[in-house]
Amino acid sequence: MDIKHLDLNLLRVFDAVYRHRSVSRAADELGLSQPAASQAVTRLRLLLGNPLFERVHAGVRPTPRAERLAMAVRQALETLEVAMSEAQSFEPLQARQRFRIHLSDIGEARFLPPLMQALHQRAPHVQLETLPMPMDEIADALDRGALDIAIGFLPGNTRTRQAVLLSDHYAVLLREGHPVLDGLPDGAPLALDTLRRLDYVAVRSHGETLRILQALQLQERIRLSAAHFMAVPSIVVKTDLAVVMPAEIAQGFVGRGHTVRDADLPRHRFDVSLHWSWRFEQEPAKRWLRELVCELFQQPRHRTGG
Repeated sequence: MDIKHLDLNLLRVFDAVYRHRSVSRAADELGLSQPAASQAVTRLRLLLGNPLFERVHAGVRPTPRAERLAMAVRQALETLEVAMSEAQSFEPLQARQRFRIHLSDIGEARFLPPLMQALHQRAPHVQLETLPMPMDEIADALDRGALDIAIGFLPGNTRTRQAVLLSDHYAVLLREGHPVLDGLPDGAPLALDTLRRLDYVAVRSHGETLRILQALQLQERIRLSAAHFMAVPSIVVKTDLAVVMPAEIAQGFVGRGHTVRDADLPRHRFDVSLHWSWRFEQEPAKRWLRELVCELFQQPRHRTGG
């Protein structure tokens, strides 16, 4: 195939169909009709002499040729997008950008309320979508542009650009009047022998807390393994179960029937960081979002000049 005959829009459609595994969802993303998107796939198929996608239940499946082509197409589009956008400015009051952010369920509770308030005031037409991903997929998603930023405690993500937002530590959330607190002074930390008398809720979406319980050999004391965090405080306040969680989040439940205690926990201090890809370092919209996140959440001791 001679590249001079290639319409760049065909590659945009190919990339969207590949990511969504659906012609109709790709058409929605690109603002095309489904017949127009299907016609674009057909034109590219004829140019390349390969079917590219096979119909399956509820969508399409890429052929091996499409799998090999997909990364090169994504990288080429990203390079063009960055090059074009660097010459542009980002006007938040007029922008209709959709930002995609990795946040855990605990992260959503901590960061989304102030972030959405700020966006409502400064960029009222911008859309935000949270896309929680497995930790080992985040760097690739940032490089592909599938994510704009990631926020969280993400150890091992050495490929990403990072800025520490805040430092925190793990603590134990219990109900007020819990029997293990009898005789303990207000605010006194929980010693290891007290931790061994507790039963726990473990939250699988926040794996570090499970590792802490395993390090303390307390996995046999786990009475509930929950997929997500949202219901856990309501369970803790009605039972004698405890949960290990970030202290800053836990403090938000004090006064609602809960108490928070520091404890003798291993590896209990951690940093929450903002992550992004070097590929989009100078892209105006993404830079504006990063600066907003740092303004809202970065603790003074982590700020750098400029």
